[in-house]
Amino acid sequence: MPRSVNHVASRARRKRVLKQTKGYFGARKNVWTVAKNAWEKGLTYAYRDRKSKKRNFRALWIQRINAAARLEGMTYSRLMGGLKKAGIEINRKVLADLAVNHPEAFKAIVAKAKA
Repeated sequence: MPRSVNHVASRARRKRVLKQTKGYFGARKNVWTVAKNAWEKGLTYAYRDRKSKKRNFRALWIQRINAAARLEGMTYSRLMGGLKKAGIEINRKVLADLAVNHPEAFKAIVAKAKA
């Protein structure tokens, strides 16, 4: 008796992966082994970069806050230290947004931190 090989499931699995590699370059989109490797590596990159995205954004916010603080004659670290002493709990994301879109509000916060 021949062995049972469930072609339906294995073909479906391959089709699903090949559908997800649509738009990849060259053999990565249509050759099963190459496409599977590319797809797996893509998932690895996606997982890794969901973590690094958070680091990158925090770094961007800090740069923006620092640039805006220096326009007010203060450094980033002095500003953050001043905010902590003044008991102002505001996160870097919001602070960076204020620095870019609402400079007058940011100026008021810097004045509080200086005092």
